[in-house]
Amino acid sequence: MKKKNKISKNYLEQIPVINPAINWTTNGDGKVTLEIENTGWANRIAQKFFAKPKISFVHLDENGSFIWPLIDGKTDIIEIGKAVKEHFGDKAEPLYERLAKFFEILKSYNFISFRDANK
Repeated sequence: MKKKNKISKNYLEQIPVINPAINWTTNGDGKVTLEIENTGWANRIAQKFFAKPKISFVHLDENGSFIWPLIDGKTDIIEIGKAVKEHFGDKAEPLYERLAKFFEILKSYNFISFRDANK
């Protein structure tokens, strides 16, 4: 069998895009709250029999609240990192490791997706 060539791409060059199904608000302190609708048959059962909420609220911390509005579908993670560094200074270090983990978590919950910078 022939091995397929893998195309290596830099994670930081990817462009995050917010899932359009997610609503979000900002409170007076600038903190962002994501509103996640619990859909699907398992969630409906949990809502009916276990009084689970129809909408869950995810409250982002100071860093997440600063980063979330920067996710515009045009800006890559490197540029977002530059804005974070400028705003938080040394408090943001280790910058790109933390950003990569943050975006990895957002992606795992389907809060965001990625598109390549070349597209």
